[in-house]
Amino acid sequence: MTRDFLKLAGLLGTSFLAFGTAGAKPLHLFSSPALSPDGRLVATLDTLEHPESDETPVPSLVLRSLPDGKATTIALPCNDCVPSSPSWSPDGQHLAFILRQKKTQNRQIVSVTPGGHGVTTLLKFTGSLQDLRYGPDGTLAVLAIADARRDPGALQAGAPETGEIDAKEDEQRIATVEKDGLHWQSPDDLYVYEYDWQKAPEPAFIGTAAKGNGDANWWQAHLSRFAHGQETVLYTHPLSQQIGLPLVAPDGRSVSFVSGLMSDFGFFGGDPMQLDLTRPKAAPVALTRNVHSTVTGLSWCGGRLIASAIASPKTLFQALDDKSPLMVLDDDLLSDGGGEPRLVCAGTQSVVVRQNFTKAPELWAGPIGSWRAVTHDNEGQTAPFTATSISWTSDGYTVQGWHLAPKERPAPQTHHGKVPMITMIHGGPSSAVTPRFLRATGDSAVLLKAGYDVFMPNPRGSYGQGEAFTMANRRDFGHGDLRDIHRGIDALEKQAPIDEHRLGVTGYSYGGYMTMWIVTQTNRFKAAAAGGGIANWQSYYGQNGIDAWMPPFFGATVYDDPAIYAHSSPMTFIKQVRTPTFIYVGANDVECPPAQSLEFYHALRALGIPTSLVIYPGEGHGMRGRDHAIDAQKRMIAWFDRYLSGSGPRPGPTN
Repeated sequence: MTRDFLKLAGLLGTSFLAFGTAGAKPLHLFSSPALSPDGRLVATLDTLEHPESDETPVPSLVLRSLPDGKATTIALPCNDCVPSSPSWSPDGQHLAFILRQKKTQNRQIVSVTPGGHGVTTLLKFTGSLQDLRYGPDGTLAVLAIADARRDPGALQAGAPETGEIDAKEDEQRIATVEKDGLHWQSPDDLYVYEYDWQKAPEPAFIGTAAKGNGDANWWQAHLSRFAHGQETVLYTHPLSQQIGLPLVAPDGRSVSFVSGLMSDFGFFGGDPMQLDLTRPKAAPVALTRNVHSTVTGLSWCGGRLIASAIASPKTLFQALDDKSPLMVLDDDLLSDGGGEPRLVCAGTQSVVVRQNFTKAPELWAGPIGSWRAVTHDNEGQTAPFTATSISWTSDGYTVQGWHLAPKERPAPQTHHGKVPMITMIHGGPSSAVTPRFLRATGDSAVLLKAGYDVFMPNPRGSYGQGEAFTMANRRDFGHGDLRDIHRGIDALEKQAPIDEHRLGVTGYSYGGYMTMWIVTQTNRFKAAAAGGGIANWQSYYGQNGIDAWMPPFFGATVYDDPAIYAHSSPMTFIKQVRTPTFIYVGANDVECPPAQSLEFYHALRALGIPTSLVIYPGEGHGMRGRDHAIDAQKRMIAWFDRYLSGSGPRPGPTN
């Protein structure tokens, strides 16, 4: 299940306008930075997000010289194309990238000169292309799905389930880009998730892969070497933990990767490992042990392997070698534009996107720990709220979370000096809330604008405090993590004027599950909004398209240990619900199918609990359509306004 709904929500209207006022400056977003080999140019995908626009913004490909930040926007050869995956050639003479024609599966690979000129089309393709990479000899490689039925990834809207099920699977393969088209480098019966070039003893690839459905089987992926269409398996985790982020050393003699309990492909976190590629059947070695941080990225910088990590609430960069110590801790989120720490390097030069809850993102560059601002595009952006990290103890753990409070709020929201608060629970559970600048279109921003404080905890099961903490809710979903959340609210109420009688709870994905679970376990919250949730782990096991993620977290399949699934199912305790609950989900959600929301809604209706369910057509795991996101947020705010407007007793069943 994916992380929180902050990435997916849309713009608000009516009485709860987005943060921006009329004529507000658009927010400039940076992603996918790619440094030229000499460290003198950085390519980024830049997006302008206009708070007042209903249009989905399209990124531009921008080149900037370092350190002055002089920018050149690359003119694309098509007006309706979306760029992605910029990659520099080893000699720095070409920047290649993928172009997708909007609303189609038509893609092409294009290259330009360092000045952004000399546009050359290298490949035209029907299907999916992603993760474009130049090899050491100047050859391009890419992950490709020919004639893909849909975009890869379980977050995407699922293809209709008709005809013979599983008769045809989209298999993503490594391919090199040649003059006559793609040359496949991995087998046709294997789905490759990630890869890196290995330059010695001959050009090859190291990657993660699994057989069968690509959405479902990442949790069983192994590490392999690929060459000439053949696979050699290098490593399979003996405890069924996940592996990700394979990174081959510059000399080709070893590969590093991250291993841990991860609940989603793409949101990697765990401990760093290294495998010697010169020794057949070698076992990987751990590069850190018993640390209180979660590695979310690996980079080779200046000949040193650098781990990027969440050390709640900070960003951590640390060299994983026995040379002189290199460790940098920073209060801001430093990433490649995503929500987890990540470092992009070329030689000793590095680049990061720097931001926090109240400081808008900018590009920074320089040696590790000595970055300087390259852009100033978001100067003048303000945040009308405060953000504070809070920590508390629970069952021997030190737990961390974030408290956001609006600087101004509608007068009716304050009763006798007390204010209402919404607890927003992130998805995953293997994920974390990091200090990202709040976009005006996100759920948190909308709740704050409506006058609610927002509490975003990182309970056990989250990233940021080491693998033991991430694994602490294994076979215990909803129990220990709920105790952590309760105690976090208790701690916060001692520091801030929170109205205990006007608490709400919301979340998406695992956060949606936790919302459904919480209303069966406590009457503390007066209203709830569950997005893309899970009501019944037993029925969910056979309904979702990614069931391979469940045995690592539950310790067994539902067929072998149904009791452990019932132990954490909201439906097991459904008759205890008293909380009015709004429910919403995408009609084509593969990860958390709408049948789960229907099951919960049906029960609440039968029990006479105030409820409402909206299923949004065409949506996958999250509201990507702006009109749907707007509608969901309007309904959520109206729901909380209705049930959190007073401070009296909770409403009970209506019959």
